[in-house]
Amino acid sequence: MASTGFEAPNSEKLGPFGGSKGSLTKDVEADEKVAGSSSESSSLKPGHDYTHRRLKSRHIQLIGIGGTIGTALFVQIGQALIQGGPGSLFIAFTVWCTFILAITICTAEMVTYLPISSPFIRFAGRFVDEAFGVAAGYNFFILQAMLVPFEVVACNLIIHYWSDIVPAGGMIAIILCLYGLINVFAVKWYGESEFWLALGKVILAVGLILYTFITMVGGNPLKDKYGFRYWKDPGSFGEVYSTGSLGQFCGFMACLVQASFTVAGPDYISMAAGEVENPRTVMPRAYNKAFGRLMAFFVLGSLCVGIVVPYDSQELADGFKDGAPGAAASPYVISMNRLRIRVLPDIVNALVLSAAFSAGNSYVYCASRSLFGLALEGRAPKVLTRCTKNGVPIYCVLLVLVISLLSFLQVSNGTARVLRWFVSVITASQLINFTVIAFTYTRFKKACAAQGISRDSLPYKGILQPYLAWYAMAGCIFMTLANGFPVFIKGNWITANFFFSYTMVGFFPVVYICWKFFKGTNVIRPEDVDLHQDVEEVEEYTRNFTPTPAR
Repeated sequence: MASTGFEAPNSEKLGPFGGSKGSLTKDVEADEKVAGSSSESSSLKPGHDYTHRRLKSRHIQLIGIGGTIGTALFVQIGQALIQGGPGSLFIAFTVWCTFILAITICTAEMVTYLPISSPFIRFAGRFVDEAFGVAAGYNFFILQAMLVPFEVVACNLIIHYWSDIVPAGGMIAIILCLYGLINVFAVKWYGESEFWLALGKVILAVGLILYTFITMVGGNPLKDKYGFRYWKDPGSFGEVYSTGSLGQFCGFMACLVQASFTVAGPDYISMAAGEVENPRTVMPRAYNKAFGRLMAFFVLGSLCVGIVVPYDSQELADGFKDGAPGAAASPYVISMNRLRIRVLPDIVNALVLSAAFSAGNSYVYCASRSLFGLALEGRAPKVLTRCTKNGVPIYCVLLVLVISLLSFLQVSNGTARVLRWFVSVITASQLINFTVIAFTYTRFKKACAAQGISRDSLPYKGILQPYLAWYAMAGCIFMTLANGFPVFIKGNWITANFFFSYTMVGFFPVVYICWKFFKGTNVIRPEDVDLHQDVEEVEEYTRNFTPTPAR
């Protein structure tokens, strides 16, 4: 197993993904011994405009997993399978994970040096240009805010798999109220709830991988040892929009677009950097371990989907065409029905529901913290910096919940259409966000060199820089432009699809130019970048941190 490319020069040597060969539980318990401390004695001075450092190592590791695994890995991935076939799907997800690795390495080096609230948003303004930071901040805020109604609609779909007694509007209201309660009752409750919900995602992902292996070798009611049968018949590579090599290439591109939507990056770990205990010890481990486990889930998940069901399955096509409720369009559920397996489809639906709910919960958290970061930097109304006595940016949370009312579009416009709208905007915004992170890192590295700061002295140092940053940037820019490629194929032009695929591509430069024009900002020269703001506070906290004895 290859290394993630991280080094921790000032700490013990980490394993391939920052941990030992032990289980997830053992890794979490070991890190908790390092990170454990009472919030009263170890948090930064909490005034009303500061969040509290109360998230423990086990919270931060599973928050990283919980925020990235949603319904897309278990349900929407079937749409890409139909278009590209199992071979294209597996290759696309594997290729895209290399870009996510590069993004993770860039992020880890910056955030472990300066673990503050909304780090990469604020870094864009500090290391590049204030206007660039503003555009990046609002892009990320829109990304997270749009993901909330996406997952709310998904939750509603899954719930209606069992019953339609509660109308769509009522169920959406209940879900939003639950999000509000969890996110307002202090970060401690958010971390605890997300820990258990994310644990359910891990169980689901691992369980489906085991299900695939067991059933493919004959462990099913039909005693069918189907193996890789569907890779041979109907084949490994599907065709879409055309025939022959062009059709297969389009199928691969469709899978790559799906991968860029499904496989999230290190955003969720980073957003909690200002609220985690002992961040310079906990964060390096969290990046390593979360990346390794997530990539295993995504790459193996894409392989399993192509094993359990043929890409030309009529049931799968009907599930997406007819907008079947819940996970009825999931390749796994269709496979279970084909193999005449009972009960298990209901269990999978229940766990997919927890995955969707957990992802939406994480998005409320990240959207509110990104807006909080903008407000702290004076780029959003100052009132948004107000926190409760427990350190929750209350007005940011409430604003995100108000935006989440877009979920009610499902009531009048239909689920399938609304989900497509959200997915198109989210994918473009996420790709722009990754591009921002990679470019910001190149400026951070130049600033360190110009100011005589050795990267060997940093808490975290990534290999192959700045080449990995440029690699990530090139890939993300390409995918941003290719996101809506089907509309440019003859006979496939749909104005609405073009609009939703490329709105954020126009939004980002407009915000950048407008802020630059009205505020008169300039691109910051490497020698003028402030690499020391907030560093002393973090270092003082680290020096004074006293771990509590493990219980």
